[in-house]
Amino acid sequence: MAGEDEALVDHGLPDDALLAEQMAYYQARAPEYDRVYAEREDLRNLLAAADELPISGDVLELACGTGQWTAALAERARSVTALDAAAETLDIACARVTSPNVLFTQADVFTWHPSRRYDTVFFAFWLSHVPPSRLPAFWNTVREALAPQGKAIFIDEGPSEAWREEFLAPKSASAVVRQLDDGSRHRVVKVFHDPETLTGDLATLGWSADVRLVGGSFMVGVAEPVGERG
Repeated sequence: MAGEDEALVDHGLPDDALLAEQMAYYQARAPEYDRVYAEREDLRNLLAAADELPISGDVLELACGTGQWTAALAERARSVTALDAAAETLDIACARVTSPNVLFTQADVFTWHPSRRYDTVFFAFWLSHVPPSRLPAFWNTVREALAPQGKAIFIDEGPSEAWREEFLAPKSASAVVRQLDDGSRHRVVKVFHDPETLTGDLATLGWSADVRLVGGSFMVGVAEPVGERG
Protein backbone atom coordinates (compact mmCIF):
# COMPACT_ATOMS: atom_id res chain seq x y z
CA MET A 1 0.00 0.00 0.00
CA ALA A 2 2.88 2.38 0.73
CA GLY A 3 4.10 2.12 -2.83
CA GLU A 4 0.59 2.67 -4.16
CA ASP A 5 0.09 5.70 -1.94
CA GLU A 6 3.39 7.14 -3.14
CA ALA A 7 2.17 6.73 -6.72
CA LEU A 8 -0.88 8.79 -5.82
CA VAL A 9 1.05 11.75 -4.44
CA ASP A 10 0.23 14.99 -6.24
CA HIS A 11 3.32 15.89 -8.25
CA GLY A 12 1.62 18.57 -10.29
CA LEU A 13 -0.48 16.14 -12.32
CA PRO A 14 -1.79 17.95 -15.44
CA ASP A 15 -5.53 18.46 -15.69
CA ASP A 16 -5.88 16.07 -18.63
CA ALA A 17 -4.24 13.22 -16.74
CA LEU A 18 -6.23 13.89 -13.57
CA LEU A 19 -9.49 14.08 -15.50
CA ALA A 20 -8.68 10.79 -17.23
CA GLU A 21 -8.26 9.17 -13.81
CA GLN A 22 -11.50 10.78 -12.67
CA MET A 23 -13.31 9.32 -15.66
CA ALA A 24 -11.88 5.85 -14.99
CA TYR A 25 -12.97 6.14 -11.36
CA TYR A 26 -16.59 6.93 -12.24
CA GLN A 27 -16.70 4.19 -14.86
CA ALA A 28 -15.53 1.68 -12.26
CA ARG A 29 -17.73 3.16 -9.52
CA ALA A 30 -20.97 2.95 -11.51
CA PRO A 31 -22.26 -0.21 -9.73
CA GLU A 32 -21.48 1.38 -6.35
CA TYR A 33 -22.62 4.92 -7.12
CA ASP A 34 -26.18 4.76 -5.77
CA ARG A 35 -25.16 3.29 -2.42
CA VAL A 36 -24.46 6.70 -0.93
CA TYR A 37 -28.07 7.73 -1.56
CA ALA A 38 -29.28 4.62 0.25
CA GLU A 39 -26.95 5.28 3.18
CA ARG A 40 -27.45 9.02 3.67
CA GLU A 41 -30.86 10.39 4.59
CA ASP A 42 -29.68 13.95 4.04
CA LEU A 43 -28.97 13.16 0.38
CA ARG A 44 -32.40 11.60 -0.07
CA ASN A 45 -33.97 14.66 1.52
CA LEU A 46 -31.94 16.89 -0.77
CA LEU A 47 -33.56 15.28 -3.82
CA ALA A 48 -36.80 16.92 -2.71
CA ALA A 49 -35.11 20.31 -3.09
CA ALA A 50 -35.75 20.12 -6.83
CA ASP A 51 -39.36 21.05 -6.10
CA GLU A 52 -38.22 24.42 -4.74
CA LEU A 53 -35.83 25.30 -7.56
CA PRO A 54 -36.77 27.40 -10.63
CA ILE A 55 -36.54 24.45 -13.03
CA SER A 56 -38.68 24.92 -16.13
CA GLY A 57 -38.94 24.53 -19.87
CA ASP A 58 -36.29 22.58 -21.74
CA VAL A 59 -33.61 21.41 -19.33
CA LEU A 60 -30.01 20.39 -19.94
CA GLU A 61 -28.52 18.22 -17.21
CA LEU A 62 -24.72 18.04 -17.19
CA ALA A 63 -22.95 15.02 -15.69
CA CYS A 64 -26.20 13.22 -14.92
CA GLY A 65 -24.48 10.13 -13.50
CA THR A 66 -26.92 7.32 -12.73
CA GLY A 67 -29.95 9.58 -13.12
CA GLN A 68 -30.67 10.24 -9.45
CA TRP A 69 -31.71 13.82 -10.30
CA THR A 70 -32.95 13.22 -13.84
CA ALA A 71 -36.32 11.83 -12.79
CA ALA A 72 -37.02 14.85 -10.58
CA LEU A 73 -36.08 17.18 -13.43
CA ALA A 74 -38.35 15.32 -15.85
CA GLU A 75 -41.34 15.95 -13.58
CA ARG A 76 -40.77 19.71 -13.79
CA ALA A 77 -39.49 20.13 -17.35
CA ARG A 78 -40.92 20.12 -20.84
CA SER A 79 -37.89 18.08 -21.88
CA VAL A 80 -34.61 16.93 -20.36
CA THR A 81 -31.37 16.33 -22.25
CA ALA A 82 -29.08 14.48 -19.83
CA LEU A 83 -25.36 14.22 -20.57
CA ASP A 84 -22.65 12.06 -19.04
CA ALA A 85 -19.28 10.90 -20.32
CA ALA A 86 -19.42 7.41 -18.79
CA ALA A 87 -21.45 4.77 -20.63
CA GLU A 88 -21.52 2.70 -17.44
CA THR A 89 -23.46 5.31 -15.48
CA LEU A 90 -25.67 6.18 -18.44
CA ASP A 91 -26.78 2.54 -18.68
CA ILE A 92 -28.03 2.73 -15.10
CA ALA A 93 -29.66 6.12 -15.70
CA CYS A 94 -31.49 4.86 -18.79
CA ALA A 95 -32.88 1.92 -16.80
CA ARG A 96 -33.93 4.18 -13.91
CA VAL A 97 -35.57 6.96 -15.93
CA THR A 98 -37.89 5.95 -18.76
CA SER A 99 -39.87 9.19 -19.07
CA PRO A 100 -40.61 9.98 -22.74
CA ASN A 101 -39.42 13.57 -22.30
CA VAL A 102 -35.85 12.52 -21.36
CA LEU A 103 -33.02 12.04 -23.84
CA PHE A 104 -29.72 10.59 -22.58
CA THR A 105 -26.54 11.46 -24.47
CA GLN A 106 -22.95 10.33 -23.91
CA ALA A 107 -20.67 13.35 -24.03
CA ASP A 108 -17.64 14.77 -22.22
CA VAL A 109 -18.67 18.09 -20.71
CA PHE A 110 -15.15 19.45 -21.16
CA THR A 111 -15.19 19.01 -24.94
CA TRP A 112 -18.94 19.14 -25.72
CA HIS A 113 -20.61 22.22 -27.17
CA PRO A 114 -24.38 22.73 -27.35
CA SER A 115 -26.17 22.67 -30.68
CA ARG A 116 -29.21 24.40 -29.20
CA ARG A 117 -30.22 26.43 -26.15
CA TYR A 118 -32.09 25.47 -23.00
CA ASP A 119 -34.22 27.29 -20.44
CA THR A 120 -32.42 25.59 -17.54
CA VAL A 121 -28.94 24.10 -17.21
CA PHE A 122 -28.68 21.87 -14.15
CA PHE A 123 -25.76 20.01 -12.57
CA ALA A 124 -25.61 18.22 -9.23
CA PHE A 125 -22.33 17.31 -7.51
CA TRP A 126 -20.39 18.20 -10.64
CA LEU A 127 -18.99 21.69 -10.12
CA SER A 128 -16.65 20.37 -7.42
CA HIS A 129 -15.15 18.00 -10.02
CA VAL A 130 -14.17 20.81 -12.39
CA PRO A 131 -10.47 21.79 -12.07
CA PRO A 132 -10.08 25.46 -11.07
CA SER A 133 -8.16 26.18 -14.27
CA ARG A 134 -11.17 24.99 -16.31
CA LEU A 135 -13.89 26.92 -14.50
CA PRO A 136 -13.95 29.83 -17.01
CA ALA A 137 -14.29 27.48 -20.00
CA PHE A 138 -16.91 25.41 -18.20
CA TRP A 139 -19.05 28.44 -17.42
CA ASN A 140 -18.66 29.63 -21.01
CA THR A 141 -20.16 26.31 -22.11
CA VAL A 142 -23.04 26.80 -19.69
CA ARG A 143 -23.57 30.30 -21.09
CA GLU A 144 -23.61 28.94 -24.65
CA ALA A 145 -26.29 26.44 -23.63
CA LEU A 146 -28.66 28.92 -21.98
CA ALA A 147 -31.56 30.56 -23.77
CA PRO A 148 -32.31 34.25 -23.03
CA GLN A 149 -33.58 34.58 -19.46
CA GLY A 150 -32.36 31.04 -18.78
CA LYS A 151 -30.89 29.96 -15.44
CA ALA A 152 -28.05 27.70 -14.37
CA ILE A 153 -28.91 25.72 -11.25
CA PHE A 154 -26.39 23.65 -9.33
CA ILE A 155 -26.13 21.58 -6.17
CA ASP A 156 -22.94 20.37 -4.50
CA GLU A 157 -21.26 19.65 -1.19
CA GLY A 158 -20.39 22.58 1.00
CA PRO A 159 -17.01 23.13 2.69
CA SER A 160 -18.15 21.28 5.83
CA GLU A 161 -18.14 18.01 3.84
CA ALA A 162 -14.38 18.15 3.20
CA TRP A 163 -13.71 15.93 6.21
CA ARG A 164 -15.09 12.96 4.28
CA GLU A 165 -12.26 13.11 1.73
CA GLU A 166 -8.67 11.92 1.74
CA PHE A 167 -6.71 14.76 0.20
CA LEU A 168 -3.59 14.09 -1.81
CA ALA A 169 -0.24 14.40 -0.06
CA PRO A 170 1.23 16.95 -0.07
CA LYS A 171 -2.21 18.32 0.66
CA SER A 172 -3.94 19.55 -2.46
CA ALA A 173 -6.82 21.99 -2.49
CA SER A 174 -8.34 20.42 -5.57
CA ALA A 175 -7.67 16.66 -5.65
CA VAL A 176 -8.49 13.71 -3.41
CA VAL A 177 -7.97 9.95 -3.35
CA ARG A 178 -10.98 7.62 -3.32
CA GLN A 179 -11.11 3.88 -2.85
CA LEU A 180 -13.57 1.47 -4.47
CA ASP A 181 -14.89 -1.84 -3.18
CA ASP A 182 -12.16 -3.73 -5.03
CA GLY A 183 -9.49 -1.79 -3.13
CA SER A 184 -8.37 0.28 -6.11
CA ARG A 185 -7.50 3.90 -5.35
CA HIS A 186 -8.13 6.77 -7.75
CA ARG A 187 -7.26 10.45 -7.92
CA VAL A 188 -10.31 12.66 -8.42
CA VAL A 189 -10.77 16.42 -8.72
CA LYS A 190 -12.63 17.73 -5.69
CA VAL A 191 -12.98 21.44 -4.91
CA PHE A 192 -15.09 22.51 -1.94
CA HIS A 193 -16.34 25.95 -2.93
CA ASP A 194 -17.18 28.53 -0.31
CA PRO A 195 -20.53 30.09 -1.35
CA GLU A 196 -19.38 33.68 -0.86
CA THR A 197 -16.12 33.15 -2.73
CA LEU A 198 -17.87 31.28 -5.52
CA THR A 199 -20.40 34.09 -5.87
CA GLY A 200 -17.53 36.53 -6.35
CA ASP A 201 -15.74 34.26 -8.80
CA LEU A 202 -18.91 33.94 -10.86
CA ALA A 203 -19.38 37.72 -10.85
CA THR A 204 -15.88 38.04 -12.30
CA LEU A 205 -16.91 35.60 -15.04
CA GLY A 206 -20.02 37.64 -15.86
CA TRP A 207 -22.69 35.87 -13.79
CA SER A 208 -25.17 37.05 -11.20
CA ALA A 209 -25.50 34.24 -8.69
CA ASP A 210 -27.32 33.40 -5.49
CA VAL A 211 -25.31 30.66 -3.75
CA ARG A 212 -26.34 29.44 -0.31
CA LEU A 213 -25.83 26.57 2.09
CA VAL A 214 -28.68 24.14 2.70
CA GLY A 215 -28.78 22.09 5.87
CA GLY A 216 -25.18 23.02 6.59
CA SER A 217 -23.79 20.29 4.32
CA PHE A 218 -24.86 21.24 0.81
CA MET A 219 -24.62 24.23 -1.49
CA VAL A 220 -27.36 25.34 -3.87
CA GLY A 221 -26.83 27.98 -6.50
CA VAL A 222 -28.90 29.79 -9.13
CA ALA A 223 -26.98 31.85 -11.68
CA GLU A 224 -27.82 34.02 -14.68
CA PRO A 225 -25.47 35.57 -17.24
CA VAL A 226 -25.23 39.32 -16.69
CA GLY A 227 -26.64 41.38 -19.53
CA GLU A 228 -28.28 38.46 -21.36
CA ARG A 229 -31.89 38.69 -20.29
CA GLY A 230 -33.27 38.73 -23.82
